[in-house]
Amino acid sequence: MEFDTNLLLKALSFAAYKHRRQVRKGSEPIPYINHPIALADLLVRTANVRDPEIIAAALLHDTVEDTCTTAEELKAEFGPVISQLVAELTDDKRLSKEERKRQQLEHASSLSPRARIVKLADKVCNLRDIVQDPPAGWPLERKQQYFDWAKRVVDKIRGTNVELENAFDEAFANRPKS
Repeated sequence: MEFDTNLLLKALSFAAYKHRRQVRKGSEPIPYINHPIALADLLVRTANVRDPEIIAAALLHDTVEDTCTTAEELKAEFGPVISQLVAELTDDKRLSKEERKRQQLEHASSLSPRARIVKLADKVCNLRDIVQDPPAGWPLERKQQYFDWAKRVVDKIRGTNVELENAFDEAFANRPKS
């Protein structure tokens, strides 16, 4: 599949606009858009992904979940394939955090192969962020619980991409310890 620069810049611009007022949960106010960019970078440079729809979905993966973007808006802008990939990766924020985490575990193995790739990249980046700039107020136990939960999710989708799985294992090896 040919690398579609126009699609990727459109997805990046859309995500940057939608996340423009958001910052990550770390101790430093890092613009939220850095997270989707980190996923895209990991996909391209580590996992050697060249599928523009997967990379676009990575850039857009949190827009419906964390901004006022609707699934219909995403479909109108990016078509059914990318909007469906994002839908597979979107948690229902109306549910409790515990229920969302339970559903991620339950549904991980039913994700499409392309959505699994984005899910792996997301988990790698989240673990790296927790180590490099942990969410403010997260005690050691909560960080460890997140690592353990993320590993359970990733274990359900292993066999998807060796490079991403190795990157996850490396990030997991840095699990916060007492």
